[in-house]
Amino acid sequence: MDALMLSRLQFAAATMFHFLFVPLTLGISVLIACMETAYARTGKEVYKRMAKFWGKLFLINFTLGVVTGITLEFQFGTNWSRYSAFVGDIFGSLLAIEATAAFFLESTMIGVWHFGWEKLSPRAHAIVAWLVAGASNLSAVWILIANGFMQNPLGFTMQNGRAELTDFVAVITNPWAWNQFVHVVSASFCVASFFIAGISAWHLLRKNHEEFFQKSFNLAVGVGLLASLVVVGQGHLHGNLVAKVQPAKLAAMESHWETMKNAPMYLLQIPDAKNEKNLVQALPVPSLLSFLAFNDPDAEVKGLKDFKPEDRPPVGITFIAFRVMVGIGTLMPLLMLFGFLKRREIATYPLYLKAMLLAMPLPYLGMQAGWAVAEVGRQPWIVHGLMRTADAASPLAVSQVGTSLLAMTLLYTLLGAAGAYLMVDTAKKGPKA
Repeated sequence: MDALMLSRLQFAAATMFHFLFVPLTLGISVLIACMETAYARTGKEVYKRMAKFWGKLFLINFTLGVVTGITLEFQFGTNWSRYSAFVGDIFGSLLAIEATAAFFLESTMIGVWHFGWEKLSPRAHAIVAWLVAGASNLSAVWILIANGFMQNPLGFTMQNGRAELTDFVAVITNPWAWNQFVHVVSASFCVASFFIAGISAWHLLRKNHEEFFQKSFNLAVGVGLLASLVVVGQGHLHGNLVAKVQPAKLAAMESHWETMKNAPMYLLQIPDAKNEKNLVQALPVPSLLSFLAFNDPDAEVKGLKDFKPEDRPPVGITFIAFRVMVGIGTLMPLLMLFGFLKRREIATYPLYLKAMLLAMPLPYLGMQAGWAVAEVGRQPWIVHGLMRTADAASPLAVSQVGTSLLAMTLLYTLLGAAGAYLMVDTAKKGPKA
């Protein structure tokens, strides 16, 4: 492997590992704030215990997310210095705002939240919980605006071989970024809901703290059902934007090679590993791809053959990841709907509770697959239409990147093992009496 491929592998590994912790932070912080609000309004001790117990798991998760996020940002300077030079005028300002306006507020308020249980009134403590949740999600806004520029660059001009900011409003109102934000945050609520529902199911099966985990389960399936429906609906809208802005990505998602109107969607498609153009296709639904892409069954969908070979995304990874994402996105609301309808007597459905325990990884896998579609499907561009990934890497030797990749893999393996142990141990112990 050359240094470019190793740098791509390193950034992918760092990003995907970091993103194991981000969605739970975004989603569970809001659910904890809801628990605290219920405690402040009703005075019922069970809600305070819920906020403290799930808050412990939130803090472990948040700590790991911070550590992995810091090392991830370093790679823009070490492995992708040419990219940083090219887009730093825009990208750097957005990351700086994220750090100063969101991350510092979040970190400070988490300290107040953790140490302020006996020092603040229930109402004041609930306000702090909402500040933590708001700052967490505000941080996601700025990160996704930065990524939105990479996907759909707006508000810039080319000067001296680099992109320079000319319209900050255009950058922060980028429709791609806000579509992505709604999709990511709603999916993050699914992660948090399945996380809480799965752990609650484990305890309900063992009849541990039944009132506590029944209330936790009820909150999780209610929020999870709504969030999973938003994921599905907004995913369709985001697909419309992909068809308009990145037609090559859309074609790769469906392994669609020929430009045509009334483009069908095949319910069964298996690309040949040796030649992506060779497909086993079956069960076509006429005009469905045209309708899903443009809300018009007669619309023309551009095929991969109309793009230069060097401008085509990797089809196999994009194609498979898209189907994993859609499959999980279809299953999640079905699981949550059953739990919501049967929530009052859910303890009498042990098979469902076992299924929810096993389903905890599903939204994680769905989000990882979604990011694979977003980032692999954008290739060969690091900034769509402006800069190729091959031109963005730092001039490093293979040995340098290989050594850092190996060190990072070992470090993240240890962090992941420690984090998993702490999370599982805390979840199994349950709340304090």
